[in-house]
Amino acid sequence: MFDQQPTLELFFDQLGLDSSELDIPLHEAAFWTKSQRDFIISHWKKDDEWAIVVDVLNEQLHTEHKLSGSCKI
Repeated sequence: MFDQQPTLELFFDQLGLDSSELDIPLHEAAFWTKSQRDFIISHWKKDDEWAIVVDVLNEQLHTEHKLSGSCKI
């Protein structure tokens, strides 16, 4: 039985990833590989279709802690 309401913080904990509440730019998160980081930056700068997905992920990760940060690339 799970006694806590699942959150993104708990999800990251379960995956063994950093779940701290630091407001860091999405592309600087420690869990990305270099190629993943490059992909995020590249498509964000191009402002192509993938930039929308990057924006959504950024918002979802920051909303969990009620932060209003944006992808500061």
